Amino acid sequence: MKKICIKLKTIGILLAIAIALFNVSCSVQQKISGKKIDDTLALAADQYQYMAKQLPPERFPKTYYLEQDRLETSGSGWWVSGFYPGTLLYLYQAEKDPQLKEEAERILEDLKKEQFNTSTHDLGFMMFCSFGNANRIDPKENYQEVLMNSAKSLASRFDKDVGAIRSWDSPGESFLVIIDNMMNLELLLWAYEHSGNEKYKNIAITHANTTIKNHFRKDYSSYHVVEYNENTGEVIKKRTAQGAADESSWARGQAWGLYGFTVMYRYTHDEKYLDQAKKIAEFILNHSNLAKDKIPYWDFNAPQIPNAFRDSSAGAIIASALLELSKYTDEQKSRKYFISAETMLRSLMSDKYLAKRGSNGGFILKHGVGNMPANSEVDVPLTYGDYYFIEALKRYKNLTKI
Repeated sequence: MKKICIKLKTIGILLAIAIALFNVSCSVQQKISGKKIDDTLALAADQYQYMAKQLPPERFPKTYYLEQDRLETSGSGWWVSGFYPGTLLYLYQAEKDPQLKEEAERILEDLKKEQFNTSTHDLGFMMFCSFGNANRIDPKENYQEVLMNSAKSLASRFDKDVGAIRSWDSPGESFLVIIDNMMNLELLLWAYEHSGNEKYKNIAITHANTTIKNHFRKDYSSYHVVEYNENTGEVIKKRTAQGAADESSWARGQAWGLYGFTVMYRYTHDEKYLDQAKKIAEFILNHSNLAKDKIPYWDFNAPQIPNAFRDSSAGAIIASALLELSKYTDEQKSRKYFISAETMLRSLMSDKYLAKRGSNGGFILKHGVGNMPANSEVDVPLTYGDYYFIEALKRYKNLTKI
């Protein structure tokens, strides 16, 4: 018995040493200096100052095509319109340059009419990433009015029989819901906290619960699109739109799910949402096709792997989500999520993904993939990639206090 006890004690000591060495090794290998982060934020601010000079009036950046040296823009009604002012505001907070705030305020004037847009499910992206950040930095009644009207417009797309917010409009009895919609619930949760009107919270919770029930496979990967019968709420079909195949795992879709359920937990403290976020994180981080630098291929099942395009936007979204999720989990999971996010940020700050000053049309990141099946915005900068990259850098600075 004495020998067994000695052996167990020895094994325990060795295990503790191994864990300690692993922790030290990880922290040493992955550390990003404050100077590196600050230099990247300064470069990003310069890039967006440059981009501001290229933008035509009342237009919002979408992407940039290097071969044609062409900046592609949109009107305020396109789903990415909120990311440009949102990124400017994040950069203003980091750099304290009033020109960044002035440009954000200029473009917010062009964007605010979308508060009454009831034809899109993307009002969270459009209005909360923009006016939400503006209100967080400098709370004003007019910002809050825009946000409440936007929440009201988004809530108008909720169907109680389906238990979800309609994504794309479709003919007949078809009711389409995409995983991206998880990202728009924060606007509703903010509206509940601001107004006290439980309708907004209940819609967000119902949509999230329906998404858990119908969007996920047994391995916690998600379908991009679930098609319901509008009258009965019955699931008609589960499929993709922007992924490689119906049964594949579109990288940005997995990122939206991870981020969305982490936000749901932040607002509700319901362990169900935390558990869902952790399971999505495990699917992503343990996937055999996740590359060593942890920037995902555009689809985890893309047929061209290892020669498939990477999606820097998915990497940025996942990094930002993991940094927040690391605050809500036990020490072991927290460390895993933090170090993985750190690796992603290190990769995104490398020459492979980070633009040089005055290049890339003023965008910050290179190599995003918008919609591969439609051959649209492939291997280009994307405004949402920039937004979540800057958000992730800010979160990293706050967590590490560098």
